[in-house]
Amino acid sequence: MRRSPSTRPGPPDQYQDLQASLLYCPTCKQATPTRERLLLVLPSGDLYEYRCARCGTSTGSKTKNA
Repeated sequence: MRRSPSTRPGPPDQYQDLQASLLYCPTCKQATPTRERLLLVLPSGDLYEYRCARCGTSTGSKTKNA
């Protein structure tokens, strides 16, 4: 029996906005808890920066599309 081709549904809504809880900190030399901070509001979306909760070093960034 042959199945008709079907389109795969898009990603579930639960995966639309991920937030990092631990990222590697080059100063602490280990994965540490992070704090997310709004850095810029852009026409294409918002730019967030992740900082180490222990020492405040920038550990990454993400853009959340509008």
